[in-house]
Amino acid sequence: MSNFVVFDTSIFIDHLRPGRHQQRIAGTTGLVRNSAVVLAELRRGATTPCEQGFIERLARNHPIFTPTENNWLESGRLLCKIRVDRGLHAEKLGDLHFDLLIALTVRSVGARLVTHACYQPSFRR
Repeated sequence: MSNFVVFDTSIFIDHLRPGRHQQRIAGTTGLVRNSAVVLAELRRGATTPCEQGFIERLARNHPIFTPTENNWLESGRLLCKIRVDRGLHAEKLGDLHFDLLIALTVRSVGARLVTHACYQPSFRR
């Protein structure tokens, strides 16, 4: 595993809004890298100049990992398998797609993904 660290969207959202995870972010060892998917999700929800500035600084100061063609193809294959195995509807699969792309991209570069430890996606039908 490399020394690269990628923070999930959920960590940055909690950091921006209620100020949680400040110590977790500051105390992380490794070279911080961004996910293009995380930056897109953050940008989509940024409503204040402060939030927009934070995202711009992230993009400017830390290299960005982008999903590869293989990451996209594997995500489709895995989502199809989840749909068949779990009977999920297309709407729920759409909710999972970005999370899966982030995870596959991080895995493909050997980086560490920092996310909520308690986060467990719901696979209910």
